[in-house]
Amino acid sequence: MLKVVVYTDSEGIGGAEISLGHLVATTSTDMTVVGVSETVVNAIAKDYPKIVLPKNLFSHWSIFHQLQPDIIHINLCTPWACAIALTAALIIPNTRIVRVDQLPLRTTDAIELWRTRFLSLRVDAHVAVGKASAQRMEDFYALGRNSVISIPNGVPDVGEPRSTTTGTMTVGSIGRLDAMKAHEILLKAIAKVENVNAVILGEGTERSNLEQLAIDLGIQDRVQLLGWVENPRSYLSQFDVVAMPSRSEGFPLAMVEAMLAARPVIATRVGSMPEAVIDGVTGWLIEKNDVNGLAEALKRSRDDVAFRLKLGQQARQMALAQFAVEAMTKQYEQLWQELRGKARSPRFRVPRPKD
Repeated sequence: MLKVVVYTDSEGIGGAEISLGHLVATTSTDMTVVGVSETVVNAIAKDYPKIVLPKNLFSHWSIFHQLQPDIIHINLCTPWACAIALTAALIIPNTRIVRVDQLPLRTTDAIELWRTRFLSLRVDAHVAVGKASAQRMEDFYALGRNSVISIPNGVPDVGEPRSTTTGTMTVGSIGRLDAMKAHEILLKAIAKVENVNAVILGEGTERSNLEQLAIDLGIQDRVQLLGWVENPRSYLSQFDVVAMPSRSEGFPLAMVEAMLAARPVIATRVGSMPEAVIDGVTGWLIEKNDVNGLAEALKRSRDDVAFRLKLGQQARQMALAQFAVEAMTKQYEQLWQELRGKARSPRFRVPRPKD
């Protein structure tokens, strides 16, 4: 049987780690979960063997050498993460390395940039969580076109919650409270649209700024900041639509969870979100930082309930067909099997781009 090590150096649980947990939970492969945080490793591993390592190269090399896996599958929450694990994996002969970038970010640190590029060019397969995210990684780190493949994150289907229609529409938003998620854009849009309430799930450094902004806009009675919740998916039944006005994204799990719940999504044209949110088909697309565009989308959703419900059903059908966890797991298992039968494929030269 194929032997796989899955690895993350994350010390907290976010979308990247939840996605890896979905993969671990649905694969039938002989698997060991390795990381640097006991909390994160335990959350991902479920009943699989698990190992927690100190942050040094020797301990990583030693465990990888001892396990002798066919595949080391390394899950990165940022492109410059997991450098120790990637370096150690490259030293292990007869092992193939899969690198998965969950978020296509560019660094301005020269050392991080060149280290990221160096390690990326030497893995056997480089994966991003959407086509647009793959192209951004190729461009940000000069990796060459079509060198990064796309495998979207998958989410388990837990069924469609019942939809209710009332005089006041509720828009939900799920994500940590930081500038990248742009919750202030949502609050400014809410202020322009009557009979719309917002419920925001997540915690972070922007809480006090958002609370003050709601007061300044006079909408504090229409906005709830519920903080971090154990199971945000359980709140989807309370939402009529989900807004994701992010300034940067990969392929967020919250988007797919909303679609599976038959809730249309209002999303910005960033990352790979437009690959799932099709304007006027499964939701609405807006430009980032576009308060008026978000307000117009909220008005359309509020004023045409039948159309909103139709978009929600179309979103669910698309998510079931393309973004269920089984589809993601099948693609990774096929990739692992293909790599086991191939020689290692590091790249030492990237061809000059063609016109």
